[in-house]
Amino acid sequence: MANNREIAESVLKAVGGAENVTNATHCMTRLRLNLKDDTIPKDDEVKAIDGVLGVVRSGGQYQVVIGQNVPKVYAEVCSIGGFSAKKAVEENLDAPKEKLTPKKIFNNILNYLAGSLTPLIPVIVAAAMFKTVLAIIGPDMLKLVDEQSDLYILLNFVYNAGFYFLPIYLGYTAAKKLGTSEVLGMFLGGILIAPGLLELVNSGAKFTVYGIPASLNDYSQSVLPMILSVWVMKYVHNFFKKIIPDTLSTIFVPFLTMAVMVPVSLCALAPLGSFVGNYVGDALLKFGDFGGFAAMAVIAALWAFLVMSGMHVVLVVTMITLIMSQGSEALIAPSAACATMAAVGMALGGALRLRDKKERSLAYGYFVSGILGGVTEPALYGLGFKYKRPFIGLMIGAAVGAAYAGITKVATHTFGASNFLVVLGYAPGGTANLVNGIISVALSLVVAAIATYLLGFKKDEPAIQKQ
Repeated sequence: MANNREIAESVLKAVGGAENVTNATHCMTRLRLNLKDDTIPKDDEVKAIDGVLGVVRSGGQYQVVIGQNVPKVYAEVCSIGGFSAKKAVEENLDAPKEKLTPKKIFNNILNYLAGSLTPLIPVIVAAAMFKTVLAIIGPDMLKLVDEQSDLYILLNFVYNAGFYFLPIYLGYTAAKKLGTSEVLGMFLGGILIAPGLLELVNSGAKFTVYGIPASLNDYSQSVLPMILSVWVMKYVHNFFKKIIPDTLSTIFVPFLTMAVMVPVSLCALAPLGSFVGNYVGDALLKFGDFGGFAAMAVIAALWAFLVMSGMHVVLVVTMITLIMSQGSEALIAPSAACATMAAVGMALGGALRLRDKKERSLAYGYFVSGILGGVTEPALYGLGFKYKRPFIGLMIGAAVGAAYAGITKVATHTFGASNFLVVLGYAPGGTANLVNGIISVALSLVVAAIATYLLGFKKDEPAIQKQ
């Protein structure tokens, strides 16, 4: 494989050079580029670069799938292109504007949701692990501590701090994603969970904002109310920045922005977000009840493709909302866990079946990346898309594991790791839930490995011929 600098040089050259890049960022496995002219790069040429696993065009970005070494490649891209690693090149104001189409609008929405929620994953995972440890050592399982012990109380309120203040965290990440004031976004989140507001909610008292009746709800641990509110706040904030003189802007821009956003959020956007979230959650639960284990099998079988297209974001938002509001989720999260382990199994089956030494070594690398790091994109692009038929094994394994999870009513109680530790999310549900959860992901991995070994490759495939 080429070194990181060679990969960076080849990618930049293929996309039209640094002058065609208006913004460069990266996620866990992808180099994400905003291009002035996205017709310049030829996908097949980029995919052929040694060290590149695939290409995705999504959310207005040209995404080059690198793998777990993407931070190092990104650093080289910044060095070669003269970009700032902290904050990549700003969007050029004279860059060509894309025509606004329904597809573009939908992609923008998904991009906003992903950009707002993804930075929160470390907080959610860390908080969830405290809850998992609490469940394991608490009175429901190992009985090492009781509910009155200082350790139990400590772990519990640390977990709650991760989720209760979610509107404040979202206020920051959503504002940062939209390029508006992060501190005002946090302030708006704080307003939605202010103690006085929660007292009114609990008492059931009627309340008005500037004389406008407000439908009050408990917005702690909520997602959509802040997603909607920060989006509108951006335009309100920009409006006042534009019309207020610079000498007065320090005081009056934030004050007037919040003076407008308080009634807009409390009387309209937050209740709307709460209603939509509850409606989607109820619809999903009914879908799960109606479809049963078959619905979970379908979701798991298609999950990898939903992730690659970005369509999974809506389901992830719903999943997080349900876990936080109801304490558990028994449709999306168990299905996604099975799909992840099926991708790991696909990599293992490929490694056992392939005869070409280089391809076999890469497949083992994909397996380790998935089972230990929870990163399956290398397997999806380096094995699935390359040979196509391994996806058959992945889908079979994911469906079998998820169907078992559905039959045994497995529920995820904490949103945590995506590697083999994903099973810890089942622990708060009790021993039976944990055991069945482990069986479901193990089934997914083993069945996917066997199915990939037997069905994943054509007999005349060069890589499976004896060397």
